Amino acid sequence: MTSVSKTIAAALLAATAFCAHANAETVLRLDESPVGELDPAKASDYADSIVMYNVYDTLVIPKQGQPGFDPFLATSFETADGKTYTFKLRTDVKFQSGNPLTADDVVFSFDRMKALGQGLSYLFENVEKAEAVDPSTVTFTLKDVYAPFISALTRLPIVDKALVLQNLGEGDGEMKDWGQAYLSAHAAGSGAYRLVSHNPQEETVMAKNPDFFLTVPDAAPDTVRLRYGLEAATVRTLIAQGEHEISSQWLPPEVLKSLAADGAQLLTEKGTTEFYIKLNTAKPPFDDVECRLAVSYAFDYDSGIRMVAVTDEVSQGSPATGALPVGMLGALSGEPMKRDVEKAKEHLAKCRYTPEEMKIDLTWIGEVPLEERFALLMQANFAEIGLKAEVRKLPWALFTEQVAKPENTPSISQIFVNTMSGDPDSLLYTMYHSSAAGTWMSPEHLKDAEVDALLEKGRTTLDEAERAKVYEELNKRLVAIAPSIFAQDQTAVFAASDKVSVPALSDPSKAFALAGFGFTFRLMEMKQ
Repeated sequence: MTSVSKTIAAALLAATAFCAHANAETVLRLDESPVGELDPAKASDYADSIVMYNVYDTLVIPKQGQPGFDPFLATSFETADGKTYTFKLRTDVKFQSGNPLTADDVVFSFDRMKALGQGLSYLFENVEKAEAVDPSTVTFTLKDVYAPFISALTRLPIVDKALVLQNLGEGDGEMKDWGQAYLSAHAAGSGAYRLVSHNPQEETVMAKNPDFFLTVPDAAPDTVRLRYGLEAATVRTLIAQGEHEISSQWLPPEVLKSLAADGAQLLTEKGTTEFYIKLNTAKPPFDDVECRLAVSYAFDYDSGIRMVAVTDEVSQGSPATGALPVGMLGALSGEPMKRDVEKAKEHLAKCRYTPEEMKIDLTWIGEVPLEERFALLMQANFAEIGLKAEVRKLPWALFTEQVAKPENTPSISQIFVNTMSGDPDSLLYTMYHSSAAGTWMSPEHLKDAEVDALLEKGRTTLDEAERAKVYEELNKRLVAIAPSIFAQDQTAVFAASDKVSVPALSDPSKAFALAGFGFTFRLMEMKQ
């Protein structure tokens, strides 16, 4: 071979290698806590939400970097009286099956969620009906004015009616099982990513949808592998070896610190979640407000913040000012919650139970080891004012079962709760309204007429400034009666390799005020 031929051959080989590299499939690997629920009408946990936001679409989505909502599957929406909402739909959307999206699909999706009554269906309790006016127009009629309605629509994923009807399982009535069996293993969405496979205990695999109605950038991951329930040590090793791109938010702070020291970037999501220490107000000793205030003042908030610090700049928690995360509508702008041992003792002296009479079981969720540290901190704090507490580890499944009845609910529970729709109503109503008692979000079993009245007023006040005042008043009431210890605002911190860029979790001007929405994969960038 001549030198010229060798040069040409080498150039061709280099070009081929370059093209192969340029066209190499990019894979994003991340993990979350188990179990992943695929049926969009049942999705409520963080992992469920990540899948739902990417495989399905909604009429509206949260604005990026600011409050409010933008049309998405809708092109516009309007209401004249706060009770009837009209949406005009895009006409260029196809489901992944190839079926066009129409108003009938929106109505079916609403009817299905209401009929199943699971997941976040409670957000639509005040909606009387949805109707298709024509193929591209749908109206929702509400029983009463319901201010959080638009925000709730971020949790109404639109499913492919025709595909679901072709796959009805066993059940009674015309709709049989409403496609539950099918949608527990298959998808019927229009999202930017299509479902490849789903094992709710191990992994959900998704791939780019080439027919998505918006352009998915080339730099977005081609394939996503969402893994469930990986041990912290496993995640640490995988990221260090370049075999995992983003950790869950549940890594202990020292593991995050170690990964950051080794070069991992720290992604954050804040303003959507708070860490609540729940007090069972339905049985002694916390049926007495004085006893609740005693432990509220006894808790060492500053030590709690230090326990979850990752670096000097990043922490998994920040000081709370009350029942709503700082920055949310209705959040209090005053001094953060502070420990005051003398006030704790004063309130304890007014409690109708003596320390010797009090039986306090202080629980932590077994799947969230960080909570054990808070349990031990509280045990020590309470001992300083003369209260003895027994620390117990409680599996999540058992906890959710026990809280259904006040008598079985622990004296103290620890729960991270996020706003399911970006609106304070979806955070506070489900925790503190008397009608909502007995779920994992509401182990307080609170019954307070003033709280109920303010929660109901927040739902029927359309003016945003007036709503803010209502929630500020409600916030002050909750601090005054202390059904929970408002331990800290949570900052979800994720360790990530330098192979992925996530502006929504690294640039506050591009963040979303909806938990999990930062994991919109089409907005991420993978580096070759």
